[in-house]
Amino acid sequence: MNDRPADLDQRPRAHEMNLYKRYFDLITSGEKTTEIRVNDSSRQRLKEGDLLRFKCRDEEVLTRITRIARYRDFDEMFDHEPISSVDPTASREDQLRNVREIYPPEREALGVVAIGIELVET
Repeated sequence: MNDRPADLDQRPRAHEMNLYKRYFDLITSGEKTTEIRVNDSSRQRLKEGDLLRFKCRDEEVLTRITRIARYRDFDEMFDHEPISSVDPTASREDQLRNVREIYPPEREALGVVAIGIELVET
């Protein structure tokens, strides 16, 4: 017998990532088109065209990966990625401060990945 709810079985297979509410809302509105993470083993498996489901509490949104760019650290990433695609409401300095509150130096040392995303109609 299958214990999974039927609606979960109908969802497309996708990588999943949790997000803070403010970033989740920016993705659902279409304003945030680049997600940034450290380049850990989970992120190394991502490929262009893969589906990526973002979750926040009991909400979720499905996106497709349009591109992947890898960088040495967040400073280098922000030298190449449009600031507004990551968070249109914050300056580069604010974004660097915010992301470094999430990822300590030893995690950033793994490298950084910028993931281009687009919303997927479900």
